[in-house]
Amino acid sequence: MTTSHEDTDQRYAWIPTEAVVQRSRLLSAMRRWGHESIEELNRSAVADPERFWRNVVDDLRITFDAPFEKVRDESEGTPFPRWFPGGRINVATLCAHRHAVGDLAGKTAVVYEGDGGQRRTLTYAELDRQVRRFAANLTQLGVARGDRVVLFVPAVPEAVVAFLAIAMIGAISVPTFTGYAPDALATRLQDSEAVMLITADGTTRRGKAVPMKETADQALDSAPSVRTVVVLRHLGTEVAMAAGRDVYFDDLDPDPAPVATAPTEANDPLTIVYTSGTTGRPKGIVHSHGGFGVKAAVDFAYGFDVHADDVVAWITDLGWLVGPLLMTGPLQLGATIVMVEGLPTYPSPDRMWEIVERNGVTVQGIAPTAARALMAGGDGAVREMPTLRSFVSTGEAWDEPTWWWLFEQVGRSGRPIINYSGGTEVGGGIVIGYPFLPAAAAGFNGALPGVDAVVLGEDGAPLVGEVGELAVRNTFPGMTHAFWRDRDRYLETYWKRWDGVWVHGDLASVDANGVWRIHGRSDDTIKLSGRRVGPAEIEAALLRDPRIGEVAVIGVPDELRGQRAVAFAVVRDNEVVDCDDLQATALRNAGKSFAPTVHTVATLPKTKNGKIMRRAIRARFLGDPVGDMSSLDPATPLEDIPVSIITEEGIGR
Repeated sequence: MTTSHEDTDQRYAWIPTEAVVQRSRLLSAMRRWGHESIEELNRSAVADPERFWRNVVDDLRITFDAPFEKVRDESEGTPFPRWFPGGRINVATLCAHRHAVGDLAGKTAVVYEGDGGQRRTLTYAELDRQVRRFAANLTQLGVARGDRVVLFVPAVPEAVVAFLAIAMIGAISVPTFTGYAPDALATRLQDSEAVMLITADGTTRRGKAVPMKETADQALDSAPSVRTVVVLRHLGTEVAMAAGRDVYFDDLDPDPAPVATAPTEANDPLTIVYTSGTTGRPKGIVHSHGGFGVKAAVDFAYGFDVHADDVVAWITDLGWLVGPLLMTGPLQLGATIVMVEGLPTYPSPDRMWEIVERNGVTVQGIAPTAARALMAGGDGAVREMPTLRSFVSTGEAWDEPTWWWLFEQVGRSGRPIINYSGGTEVGGGIVIGYPFLPAAAAGFNGALPGVDAVVLGEDGAPLVGEVGELAVRNTFPGMTHAFWRDRDRYLETYWKRWDGVWVHGDLASVDANGVWRIHGRSDDTIKLSGRRVGPAEIEAALLRDPRIGEVAVIGVPDELRGQRAVAFAVVRDNEVVDCDDLQATALRNAGKSFAPTVHTVATLPKTKNGKIMRRAIRARFLGDPVGDMSSLDPATPLEDIPVSIITEEGIGR
């Protein structure tokens, strides 16, 4: 197994051991299905989805209460497939009911790790009892099948209970970020026409209280559809309670009349996950019981190789798709999930690794931003973490120095970093770094099962070895059924460029050896010296300068060249640097054709799940309207980005 990256000719950083290969659920399934390679499997899956997805449902024991008529119905057109039509399936059954009896009943299903050191757990039997109790209380409170219920709660066990209870009665959950301002929350309450809001008195971030009920009350002033508010006593702080509307979670009927699990059809909506649009109101991404249930199981079982004996931890907010995925994927498979409130570096610099050791975590989710924070904040000591088998990474592109630090120093070159990229709109991943295949640093080594992924040039022809648009030439379970009550906008966003092709909005490349890379959002593309360049490519070059902890690169208009690159760099430990030397190093690392003008800043604006907001940076710098900023983390203000000054010589500061 490779343990050094000094040899730049070396193709792969990770070479799987025989134990990793033998453990693989996907390889075992492939052998039974008669396939020799992932490529062969996917060709067969794309050519014969009826056979492939039936095999998947059977192999992963995805339980349908009534059988489906066929796998896919495209009678409404390629962009609007119905998956497993006629089949009756409910995510609450998949994740809770069926595990509450038998061998898994006493096994830990959910672990909660609080920002202040709290820890709570639920077994599968306890989870099921609480889901059934809360479902019955939802019914008592007037929530009916098809109603929308907004979840504005921290990553606590009650969040899982609520998500599954809403699913159980056939209502539709709307998970939202805990850091939303009142206007952002109100927009989602209004757009979904929610009848109920589930919130908490507050949460904490870096040990500081965040008054969630106060935010909720302000949002509710402009959300008349909400009839009931259920409040979790999380911090134990006093909050205003509106008579006739608000009720505490722990004051609900302890022994309500039981209700039956709704016989939801596979295409009935399960959840609406909102994402910020580039313009206009947020997009409500609709996922169903069948499609999302199957996709979550596939990605965790076949992509991350999760088994029932695994413990999967991820620091995530419910408003990021990883939250619903974590509550749907591992729990289907009988695994344990660890939900973490707060940050990976608080209250201790290596909190994430402490959580791994305390809970016997085997699969740890981590974003590059979190890895950079851990790398910068630690004392250099590396814990053994004997249970940890692999990392899973998503959310943004890696810079190679941070990837190598995680792989070599933390992972001791013996744990794969399963790179995973897709999005809310597809219910999970498009491309992945399978742990049972060799993998290049910061790269991917294939498409997820059943996904016909391709990189297309401006003419719509496939590209190899060049940067182009990441696209999908088929459909698969988990892709959104459309935007909530806005089919036209959905078609305009993903299906208008090439007939019958989903254009995801990411820049990507795949080389002759099958190594995939994501180069950032395609609307962040910079055209320099006649070449389309993703910001991640230039950022990776700048991050070779050890003084730079984080960096964001944008393209701005240039009268002579069309565009030029501008970088905003956060210097490590607030170090005082020579700006001329920093610029000279950037020129040397990025090359003359691509070297940006570098500005040092205190922070980079990020979403609450750690993604750098390049479009907002560009708008701020150019003095343009910044658009929807509801996903901005308040700890990373946009105001730290300078506003350019336009002179006769061009854009400056």
